[in-house]
Amino acid sequence: MAKYSSKINKIRTFALGLVFFGMIIMYGGIFFRDSPIIMTIFMILGLLCIGLSTAVYFWIGMLSTKTIQVVCPNCNKPTKILGRVDMCMHCNEPLTLDKTLEGQEFDEKYNRKIK
Repeated sequence: MAKYSSKINKIRTFALGLVFFGMIIMYGGIFFRDSPIIMTIFMILGLLCIGLSTAVYFWIGMLSTKTIQVVCPNCNKPTKILGRVDMCMHCNEPLTLDKTLEGQEFDEKYNRKIK
């Protein structure tokens, strides 16, 4: 069985990973203290990763305002649904507002547009 989580939480985890990755790149520049050009390149790449993380956090924040907030039937906590199917942010209960998908096995493919 695949491990699913809320789409919003996945994107936030990606953004947090970018912050740490950027910091690691910047710390890697310390090993090149004798070469200011290479050290500067590492610092700029790290800063770009952190800046990209800021952009991703801003994007998911804006996207989060357009989601539908529901109360999870399993844990009775408010959660947000992004797309046709999503998981509860608290208990990973599969959620949908599409009546045709109720009772079916959870699959993230339901969110893809069919061409």
